[in-house]
Amino acid sequence: MEPAPQAPTQPVIDARRPEAGPRWETIGELIKDAALLHGDKEFLRCGDKTLSFSETDTRTDRLAQALIAQGVKPGDRVAVMMDNVADWPLSWFAAIKAGAITVPVNTRFGATDLAHVLKDSQAVRVLASPGCVPLARDVSGSIGHPCAVRTLRELEADFGDRPVDGPGLSAHADDTVNFQYTSGTTGFPKACMLSHDYWLRTAWMIAVHSGLRPDDVVLTAQAFSYMDPQWKAVMCLMGGVPLVVLPRFSASGFWHSVRQHRATLTYVLGSMPMLLYKQPPHSGDRDHAMRLVLCSGIPRDLHHAFEDRWGAAWREVYGSTESGLDLIMPPGEEATVGSGAMGYPPSGKEVIVADERQRPVQPGQIGEILVRGRPMMKGYWNNPDSTERAFRGGWYHTGDLGRAEAAGSVVHAGRLKDMIRRGGENIAAAEVESVLEAHPAVLAAALAGIPDELFGELPKAFLQLRPGYRPTTATARSVLAHTRRHLAKFKVPAYVEFVDSFPMTPSARIQKRQLLRPGDDQRTGAFDAAADAWA
Repeated sequence: MEPAPQAPTQPVIDARRPEAGPRWETIGELIKDAALLHGDKEFLRCGDKTLSFSETDTRTDRLAQALIAQGVKPGDRVAVMMDNVADWPLSWFAAIKAGAITVPVNTRFGATDLAHVLKDSQAVRVLASPGCVPLARDVSGSIGHPCAVRTLRELEADFGDRPVDGPGLSAHADDTVNFQYTSGTTGFPKACMLSHDYWLRTAWMIAVHSGLRPDDVVLTAQAFSYMDPQWKAVMCLMGGVPLVVLPRFSASGFWHSVRQHRATLTYVLGSMPMLLYKQPPHSGDRDHAMRLVLCSGIPRDLHHAFEDRWGAAWREVYGSTESGLDLIMPPGEEATVGSGAMGYPPSGKEVIVADERQRPVQPGQIGEILVRGRPMMKGYWNNPDSTERAFRGGWYHTGDLGRAEAAGSVVHAGRLKDMIRRGGENIAAAEVESVLEAHPAVLAAALAGIPDELFGELPKAFLQLRPGYRPTTATARSVLAHTRRHLAKFKVPAYVEFVDSFPMTPSARIQKRQLLRPGDDQRTGAFDAAADAWA
């Protein structure tokens, strides 16, 4: 009989030696370690349901065995399409322990979105929330390969009361654990192949540079299908601290939840900061335990106002699904507040602002932000050409513009990508254009981002109609209804404008910049989808 494993005695996170990196090789190893070290301490808090570290380990062992019993093999893809409930991270950890690759799916996806992800990933299973099951079963039956759909309760019921000893599969740091789909520069969303090492290093570096404490309570309001709640879960396993999972982001309820759960650390992005700031000020705005808000894209002119209003430090974090953490501003850097500086590279990462020849530009000049080092994705699944383009010259090309600062930080200065960022959501123009052009009235379509105070950008569709169709209210409504049936709500154009023809390049590409009128309100003369009327 083998002796019982001993609980680790060395510090979990040592901020004095960030270059040492995480001491775990795999997420499965981390889960076991956290169960031994933290036992019955609370790990997950979702609504009125809580799970301890040891319960998480035991439950995911059983779920992993259930997946294996249903024929899931190492390397198989298992899609997870669930609401923000404890079942999401449990499914992720179970798939990892079974040696499978998780494919996170946004619950707001329509049939076209979902079919692309399931077909491209060749997923063999979908673990779904009950409300997502009808769509998942309908779509999975039309993708050309077998793909069973189960709720977690059905999976457990099928497994029954069989004894569980743990899957016992060997795993390595470089093994792929996620196909994380992201909207790229062109075409449909691509799957970033993310390894154990990617998640462990991303979570470790954020924990170190945010000064994660044993008494922290981490809160997340994003959907678990995005990468941020996932690294938060891994970080909380490392630190032995609770992760509070809200069902969704609510600007009016966010700070109430912060107070209710005594949360001390969170991450927001996109439109979240402005939506929070637009809430009416309250005498109790500072009545909370929050010590640090990590944020991507803090409005520079409001940075001081955010800190004054809520009495917590707001610090920039910059990265991507492809590259994990690239820049982070430490909590103690008060002098950078309002400067727009995004931070410094963590240990193991190099970040430069470069010209077209990949040569670093001088401080104060603008160039593309290039990144190399660890963590980093292994590449785009089944897309070597896109991988080669993204990593040309040995650097990951972020598609973002930046300005190098003399102190070594970087200020964001715009984007190169043909992509619209609506709040915290990335929208690949080509994906939406393909759906628009599938409408019988549309001959050609172009999607462009227009400025918006709240969301940063909104998608505006320019449509050239087929002969016999007229640019009427009825046509606009019909096209928008079509896109709503096939795409997530955030991808549906906010405005529609009809054009007689498109300005074209010599290579027969639409010149989108010529569609936008410099200095004019880009809404004027367009059909407003939200108001259901012409602007």
